[in-house]
Order: sequence, then C-alpha cells, then structure tokens
Amino acid sequence: MLICLVGKWLPREIDVKKLNIVFVILIVICGWLVFRWWRVQRRCLKHLAEIPGPFALPLIGNLAQVNVDHDELFSRIVGMRLMWGTRDGINKAWLGQKPYVFLSKACTVEPIIASSRHVDKSYDYQFLQPWLGTGLLTSSGAKWRSRRKILTPTFHFNILEGFVQVFGEQTEVLVRKMGAELGKPSFNVFPYVTLCTLDIICETAMGQRISAQSHSDSDYVRAVYDIGSIIQTRQASLFYQSNIFFRFSSLYKKHQQCIRTLHDFSNKVITERRKEILENAEDADRNEVTKRLAFLDLLIKVSENGSVLSDTDIREEVDTFMFEGHDTTSSAVCWTLYLLGCHPEFQHKVFNELDSIFSEGIYDRRPTLRDLKGMKYLDKCIKEALRLYPSVPILGRKVSKDIQIGKYTVPKGTTALVVLPVLHRDPEVFQNPEKYDPERFSYENTIGRHPYAYIPFSAGPRNCIGQKFALLEEKVLISGVLRKYRLEATERREDITTTAELVIRAKNGLHIRIHPRFT
Repeated sequence: MLICLVGKWLPREIDVKKLNIVFVILIVICGWLVFRWWRVQRRCLKHLAEIPGPFALPLIGNLAQVNVDHDELFSRIVGMRLMWGTRDGINKAWLGQKPYVFLSKACTVEPIIASSRHVDKSYDYQFLQPWLGTGLLTSSGAKWRSRRKILTPTFHFNILEGFVQVFGEQTEVLVRKMGAELGKPSFNVFPYVTLCTLDIICETAMGQRISAQSHSDSDYVRAVYDIGSIIQTRQASLFYQSNIFFRFSSLYKKHQQCIRTLHDFSNKVITERRKEILENAEDADRNEVTKRLAFLDLLIKVSENGSVLSDTDIREEVDTFMFEGHDTTSSAVCWTLYLLGCHPEFQHKVFNELDSIFSEGIYDRRPTLRDLKGMKYLDKCIKEALRLYPSVPILGRKVSKDIQIGKYTVPKGTTALVVLPVLHRDPEVFQNPEKYDPERFSYENTIGRHPYAYIPFSAGPRNCIGQKFALLEEKVLISGVLRKYRLEATERREDITTTAELVIRAKNGLHIRIHPRFT
C-alpha cells in the first residue's frame, strides 16, 4: 500500500514494478543488517553473562551501585572483586549499556596489558582531551606509535642525568618550606610535595620556573588544580559525562577558562623556546639550557617547520608531561614518606644508607646520579609503597577483539579495567599483603615472581615512558627530606580513607610530624 501511494507522487516514466523490487531489496538488506547486529549482540551478551558480577538492571545496569563519591566508588570496586571475583581474578559490571570487566590477577591482566592489539585507552580518558588533545597518553593507532617513537629518546638516561640538578634545587626549597612545620603536632604533607613536583615538571618539561612552592596562587597553578578536579568530577558523574549537559553546567565556564590559561601558557613557552633555539644554536650557555630542556627541545627539533609535529602537536605532548609528571610523582613520594613514618625501623635503615652515601656533606651536597644509584634500600621502600598505593590505581583499555581470559571470553567492545591495588595485594604472590615490607623487593624475593603481578608503571607496549624520570625524582625528594628530618606518622593506616581519582590519594590528606635529625 505504501509503495502504491508513493508511486502516485512519482513521475509516470518511473516503473512502479521496478520500484517495488528496489524497496524489497532495501527491506531485505536492512533486515539482514539487523539480524547480523542481533546475532553479534546475542553472542556478546552470552559471553558476558558467563562472567560473574552483580545483578544489572535493564538499561541502567549497575549505575545505582557505582554512582557514589570517589572514595566510596573505589571501595565498591574492591568489594566487587571480593564478592564476585573468580579465582582467575575477573568480574564484570554494567555502566548503563557499557560492559566493564575488572581484572585483578597477573594471569588475567597479562592478555590485555601485554598485547599489542589492545592498546587503545578506555572511554574514560576522553575527558582529558580538551586539555591534552590526542598526545601520547590519549592517542591510539598509528598516531600513538609515531609519538612513542619520537618521544622515547627524550627519556634516555644520559638526558635524565641533566635533570638531577633541577630535582635537587627544588627539593631544597621543599625542605626549607617544610621547616615551618617543626614543633607542630602534625601537618598534611601532600600540598608541600605536590607544589614541589609541579615546579620540577614545569622546569624540566618547558624550562619555565613558575615557583609554585612560593606562589601557589598563580593563574597557571590554580588552573592545573582546577582542571584536574573538573576531570575527576566528569569521570565520576554520569550527568557531567554528557557533553550536552556539561555545557549547560556551571563547571563548563570554569573548565574553558582553565583550558585557555593552560594552553596560552604552553603556546607562549613553545613560541619563545623555538625562537631561542633558532637564534642561539651556537651559544655555549644556551646549549647547557638545551640539555635541561630535552623534553621540549626534542619536540621542536623533530618538528621540521611543522612537517612532523605542528605547534599544536608539541603543545599536546608538553601538556601531557605536565599532567602525568607531577600528581603521580607527588602521590608516590607522599605515601613513601608516610609509610616510613609508620615504620621507624625501616626509616633508620634509610638513614644509615644516606649517611654512608653523603658522609660529612649530608646537609649541603646535592645528590648525583651515582648517589641515587646507591640508594638501593630506599628504592625498595619506594617500590613497596607503590605496591600498596600505586599512583595510578586503575588502567583502562578497550577490548578491540574477542579475547580469552582464563575460562571466559571477553567480547570486543568491552572496557577492561586493571585494578592495581587489588592486583598488588594478591596473597598468592605477596604473603601478608597488607603489611609494608620493603624486603619484598630484594633480589632473592623477586625471583620467579610473575612479571605482571606488580605493574605500578603499567607494562607492555603502553608502559609508562617516564618511569625512570619518576623514580629518580622520587629518590631525590625523599632522600632530601630524610637527610634533614625524622618522620613520625600521626594517624594509623587503618584510619585513612583512600580515594581513587586521577591518582590514589588519602581523602583527608596524609598527616605526619617532623623532627630535626641533627641539632
């Protein structure tokens, strides 16, 4: 009937019989496509139904269980593992119509993290793109492989050696600022360390001293903190995840102001640095500066007048360094300081190691790369802190092709989340896993350990490109504090509420007391 009615409105020269045939063909094609989609969906649902997880409501899935504050969300993710996780360390949940699998044992993590196929980051990373664009952290496919190849030489150990001086200079400021807390019952160490790491990454990534430790109210420093908070809110709230609703919210205007401040600063630095390199290529003094500015300089050098990397591309990577290089390091430093404050027996072993390295110059001399290599016990302390409190608590990947994990098939399109705090507490790998014990990372205790049982810097093709940089920086900061102060934790670990945001934090801060080591 519909075809006949349509035919009345068509020119006479069009053959209605042929038109009927066309319509029939179109209907058959549409029906076939719908049938194919239904078969794929049915198959995916069948595979997902076999993976244990909480009961999911139609359309909204498990949103009612996870639409909570950040600290409660983290607790529920861990709780799901305890209630629904199998011996293979895999369970599932539905966020609306999006399926998620949570992985928490080395044997289930390896097929995803070690694969060169499942390298694309999960949906949750898209909220970083207004600030970071599609740089190394958020890009995928050919662009990610190209950027990784370009940036890898930037983190060569010989180049990192040039940054140790910057680490030392800013650590001296940190130690001096912390001195204001001497004699006080306790203080939150997080703000002090975070401003210090922000100073360090800004100088090493862009060659700009922003003096965040002295001017924490600067526009750039405020924008870094504000944008991080907004991103966390968007990731945790379904309402703000929608671009439409977000644009009509009060956060959107603040978000755009932060982006302008951050991008204007980066663009200005890139323009000025490009000009300096062109004008002072032969100047010896400038060459020394170039050694410190390898992150930005290398990007400018390979840009070849924009044919390889445009100024926007360079800004994406500089901003990515800024984002990844201060909060993550700050978290690792603070948790290590706090845990050493909980365990004076381990803290004294670090004291002995530092005293043997620095001898009579313990107060004055900045550490060298050789000194840092000698801090073997401190290295164990940092690694054990990262086991209990990995800076980035969750790694997200898109499953790009059906994959077998244990006895389960995880279908294409699923988001795989590696829950590091649970992975690192596997009692089959780490006996008495809640105990802080640096000796877990002695050589004899690591022999035979599954390579994916401990991955604080991720692993596989998308492992953290800056992990050597981070560990050197952490050693300089922690050793600088411990050369001057003895630490005492003022709250028990059992009383601390952790929250998994962009990095793992203590909800109410980490409070310690400091005493002078020598009087």
